[in-house]
Amino acid sequence: MPEKKEEPQPAQRPDTNLDTRRIRGLSQRLRPPLSIESNVPEPALTPEAPTASPPVLPPESPHTSVPRASTPAAADPLGTQRVRRLETRQTAARPANEAVAKLGLLGEGVQLQSRYKVLGVIGVGGMGAVYKTQDLRFANVQRLCAVKEMVNTATDPQVQQMVIRNFEREASILATLSHPAIPQVYDYFTEGNRSYLVLEYIPGRDLEALVSELDGFLAEARVIDWAVQICDVLSFLHNHQPRPIIFRDLKPSNIMLDDHDRIRLVDFGIAKLFQSGAKGTMIGTEGYSPPEQYRGVAEPRGDIYALGATLHHLLSKQDPRLEPPFSFHERPIFKTNPTVSHELIEVLEKALEYDVNKRWGSAEELKRALFSLPSARALGGGRRAAVEPATISTGAIKPLWRFACEDEVRASVAVAGGMVFAPSYDNNLYALDAGSGKFLWKYAASGGVSTTPVVAENVVAFGATDGVVYAVETRSGRLAWTVPTGAKIFSSPTVEFGHLFVGSDDRYLYAIHIGGGRQAWRYQAEGAVRTKPLLQENSIFFACQMGVVYALGLNRDTRWRFRARRPILSSPVVGEGLLYLGSLDWNFYALDLRSGWAAWKYRTGGPIVSTPVLWEGSVLFGSADGYVYALDAAEGRIVWRYQIENQVSGSPTVVGENVYVGGADGVLYCLDARGGTLRWRYETGAAITGAPVVVNGVLYIGSLDHYVYALPA
Repeated sequence: MPEKKEEPQPAQRPDTNLDTRRIRGLSQRLRPPLSIESNVPEPALTPEAPTASPPVLPPESPHTSVPRASTPAAADPLGTQRVRRLETRQTAARPANEAVAKLGLLGEGVQLQSRYKVLGVIGVGGMGAVYKTQDLRFANVQRLCAVKEMVNTATDPQVQQMVIRNFEREASILATLSHPAIPQVYDYFTEGNRSYLVLEYIPGRDLEALVSELDGFLAEARVIDWAVQICDVLSFLHNHQPRPIIFRDLKPSNIMLDDHDRIRLVDFGIAKLFQSGAKGTMIGTEGYSPPEQYRGVAEPRGDIYALGATLHHLLSKQDPRLEPPFSFHERPIFKTNPTVSHELIEVLEKALEYDVNKRWGSAEELKRALFSLPSARALGGGRRAAVEPATISTGAIKPLWRFACEDEVRASVAVAGGMVFAPSYDNNLYALDAGSGKFLWKYAASGGVSTTPVVAENVVAFGATDGVVYAVETRSGRLAWTVPTGAKIFSSPTVEFGHLFVGSDDRYLYAIHIGGGRQAWRYQAEGAVRTKPLLQENSIFFACQMGVVYALGLNRDTRWRFRARRPILSSPVVGEGLLYLGSLDWNFYALDLRSGWAAWKYRTGGPIVSTPVLWEGSVLFGSADGYVYALDAAEGRIVWRYQIENQVSGSPTVVGENVYVGGADGVLYCLDARGGTLRWRYETGAAITGAPVVVNGVLYIGSLDHYVYALPA
């Protein structure tokens, strides 16, 4: 039978109607839908184990197809208002649960707990409905509430328990949160097989309804304003203590715009307390959920992806549920909305990266990127001032003094007894007056000095590229003693228990009596030792150029060793039972102090030379990828990161709530320790590779421009 020849169709304008687009996309989606039941493990598995229903997406397959299903428009059961679908716990749109329809919605006038009188229906979903109610306990005023209903019609006991657990989790999470963009929870109760959550009533519309009813496109500045507000609430959730909260279902229908044009985040039904490395079932909404969430991985940068998908939808009016998954880069916004600036498109493309490590590191970082856009200038000054602290220009920071050496100052200075000891690659160690920068004396070694000196027992000790450890009297500059090693010294010494510990390129770690310069012992490593040894917990920690981290007892017995893939120049620090350091393999490691096993690791975009610093539960360091990172010290999640114009090989210093760090761009940066925002910057003439030292409100730093600077901290 011959095929019927199709007649040519006249050109049509793109149809932005959601239902029409849903029907057109049906042929692509005739596959089994992912439902709440598909997220429940088989009886032999634990409730949090990944199930076989969601597809496993390998990182190298960004365009792997995932199932989806179409959704018919919801009916208006009351005939009084438009009823909005709720898609809290499903991975794709699906019809309302038939059992809920059989049980029926609560009618107008019904009272719950003899207190909450139903006025109408706000929305209907697969597990129940949300009602607009009046709290009758306030007799003299009309206090409105939103009552969220969950009807538990599941027959499988595991499904029943998971449904109840999700609902109780939402109540528990909301009860602990206090933020202007998060609705307050007032009450929680159960009647029969229905559970109810009483919430703050928010008059307004969700963003999905708003964009679908709009004839044209939203103004870019308005969308940026909303995005900044969403970043604020995500930052609040991701920094929640004792554990961060991952929303996991960010999309336009879960974002309300109240009558004052303020963003409110609703529907915390699948929000989750974050635990690094933990995996569970795939849950979320197809099109908005990030790729790793399909593999059961939930972490803060997943919410960044979902926010990018939401903003893409708002600006392009392309519903991602009707498109191939993870195809945003194939559907650039400008093809449907040419008015959107290319700067904003670049910001969103980074948020929508398939690789989680290529996305914005935190909501705070994304917010800063949004505020840097030209279109953000149209925002109100109040919100910008609240987000961006005042930045002091280079010209406003005046050095108290500076001193010129004859060559580069590659390492940190030491400050003690009112004196600054500055190492220079001109072979000299300089002693300067800390208050005025006046030259006091210098001692000449036979090689360049690129290690940070240490002061103890009236001597200042340092190593040089001539392979010798020197100890010089602090007041006179006279030589006290020397100890030769077999190769160049790039390891900064440390002093504990009356001994100086220092490494050498001859592959040995040395222990030297600080008083007389007698060598007590030496320990052979696999490679050159260039890190600063750390003595803590009755152990000696250091690393070598073969990528091996050593933990020795005080009697030199090897307690454990850990091997990275590349050399290690970052010196270790210890806190809360973990040892932290970076490697040239681009990874930052947290090792268990007792066993040496990696508790977690975080991969940056370049080698790590910077020595980390701990501050209030965070670990901070720099990377050659140009970022200063702040990670949660316990779990390794990113708290914030700040990008400079070149590599960050210098080590940060934290004083109060200020982070001081230098970069290869020659700039000393002062950042806010909590959010990573810039406070001020000071430009030197060349790269800064040492760590700033702050004493009595004065910051001392050396630069490869040959100068030592004293700046007000």
